[in-house]
Amino acid sequence: MSAPNEPLDPKNEPSLDTSEQLEVNDGQDQAQDADAQAQEDWATLLSEAQEKVARYHDELLRAKAEVENIRRRAADDVAKARKFGTESFAESLIPVRDSLEAALAQPDQSAEAWKDGVEVTLRQLNGAFERNLLKEVAPAEGDAFDPHQHQAISTVPSSLPEGSVVQLLQKGYTIAERVLRPALVMVSSGQSA
Repeated sequence: MSAPNEPLDPKNEPSLDTSEQLEVNDGQDQAQDADAQAQEDWATLLSEAQEKVARYHDELLRAKAEVENIRRRAADDVAKARKFGTESFAESLIPVRDSLEAALAQPDQSAEAWKDGVEVTLRQLNGAFERNLLKEVAPAEGDAFDPHQHQAISTVPSSLPEGSVVQLLQKGYTIAERVLRPALVMVSSGQSA
């Protein structure tokens, strides 16, 4: 061996077995390669995840905008329905008004002519009601009281069974199965003792 301060001479150096060092280096290189591969895999996964997040965010924004458009269109449709919902009914009533005005414009009419004019006008009005699903509720004497379509003003003793209509005071009306005005009726409380 050489002295500690003497330079090493490669020719005098005993031969070293480097196979162990190569195996250690190969293991370290493989570990570094695996780490690099893992980092590339994580980077790829991160990039793919970021792309998915961006795509989902874009889809979310588009869906949100679509929902807002649908909401706005629905609100516009409701506003238009409220504004123009009576348009058809109003169009049906215009001829009725025209007939009434024409009847009043005739100064010298007989009672029979007035009666005929009023009957024609009433037919026009009934036609307008039918076209717009407006139906009258007029229970006859003895019909069963229906609290969904009738309003009892009073109960009176009568020969009719309890809960029967005794008298119609005012007709009611429904529009498309919905009660606009209930019929005003007097109802039997049964026979008095």
